[in-house]
Amino acid sequence: MSVRRHHAALLGAVTAVAAAAAGLVGVTSSAANAASGCRVDYKVASQWDGGFVADIAITNLGDPLSNWTLGWSFGAGQTVSSGWGATYAQSGAGVTATNLSYNGSIGTGGSTSIGFQGTSGSSNPVPTAFTLNGVSCTGGVTGSPSGQPSPSQSPSRTPSPSPSPSPSPSPSQTPGGNGGGLVGWATQNGGTTGGGNAGTVTVSSASALTSAIQGTTASVVRVSGTISCSGMLRVGSNKTIVGASGATIVGCGLNVSEAKNVIIRNLIFRDWSDDAINVQYSTNVWIDHNTLSHGYDGAIDVKRASDFVTVSWNRLFNHDKTMLLGHSDDNGAEDRGHLRVTYHHNWFDGTTQRHPRVRFGNPVHVFNNYYNRNSGYGVASTEGAGVLVESNYFENVQDPYHRGEGSSAPGNLVARNNYLVGSGSGDAGGSVASIPYSYSLDTPSSVKSVVTAGAGAR
Repeated sequence: MSVRRHHAALLGAVTAVAAAAAGLVGVTSSAANAASGCRVDYKVASQWDGGFVADIAITNLGDPLSNWTLGWSFGAGQTVSSGWGATYAQSGAGVTATNLSYNGSIGTGGSTSIGFQGTSGSSNPVPTAFTLNGVSCTGGVTGSPSGQPSPSQSPSRTPSPSPSPSPSPSPSQTPGGNGGGLVGWATQNGGTTGGGNAGTVTVSSASALTSAIQGTTASVVRVSGTISCSGMLRVGSNKTIVGASGATIVGCGLNVSEAKNVIIRNLIFRDWSDDAINVQYSTNVWIDHNTLSHGYDGAIDVKRASDFVTVSWNRLFNHDKTMLLGHSDDNGAEDRGHLRVTYHHNWFDGTTQRHPRVRFGNPVHVFNNYYNRNSGYGVASTEGAGVLVESNYFENVQDPYHRGEGSSAPGNLVARNNYLVGSGSGDAGGSVASIPYSYSLDTPSSVKSVVTAGAGAR
């Protein structure tokens, strides 16, 4: 899979527009009229020889829903291979996508976004009919993908749904090759929902972003275009900060300080002057599907008694210090009993060190990450930390994991079921506290293909 991904332009969409139920006025689109209850926008976001990625936006035009199932049929033998935002099942040509816990409720006029990566043959026609809880949502095809995918288009597109006013527009499944989801420590302590059902505000300037992410009022902040700024922008509680396609933050970073319940996803960070994302004195933070490169200090640092954090499906390249957990050897009084973080399905692509470097936290869970050509080291456990390094893929990493680092005393590190290609054997020892949450593991030998197909911002 190419490191430098070429994102295809919109190749196809089908829009299903419905007359309203429960007294709502009927709605008509330029494509077609449809049955009562829902609208579906299906977009083939990228396509390549043998596969494609599709985004689906569901809008409820009928009575409020507490749970939903979307159904459709493929017309040319396509299959769903991995997905996000829903649980997918396929029997023959028929596919169903069923809500997850975070996005089952859709009020009248509300919407949510899901998506998937699939396989296709020589043609990839978009579906022409959908049902939502058995209600037909059939619309007209407004643009079809080309019959023959371009060989130059790469499948390395991240599974990140288009932002919408839905709760936390983000994937939320256990891994198992399906592109992501809220797994790990951020599911604990009440869970992490970010802005939840709050409406979306779109920002495209540093001043607007700074204002939108302040305070504790729940909100979904959608970043559009490239925002140039300096320093660190402080993030308040109950925020989802999500990038539109290609959204980039240049020159500055996000400081999640004394906050709770924050989601940061689908953003490109580069050339930051301090840290790209700093988490301190904060709990329940989910950092997901971002791309980070060419920065000054830490890419994603978690410190100062922060807790219940998941760092997932991020891609990092052309950078030195990637992920620090615990900033100082002399901060144990504050950090012990905290700094519990899960790192999964991240792509450390030629970065140097701190993948992560851990102090005090126990247990810290590092699973199903892809390490490639990391010239310093992979994972370091220090200052009595407990780190479980599980089912990762290390390729050309001479020092995949060890205990102790620099002047920091050794911690505990348990390594199991890792896949080593052209890499050293690593240094492990001691014991680690048990993992309290449920999770599923990709087969270690498949992690490279799974992560490179899914990690990073769109």
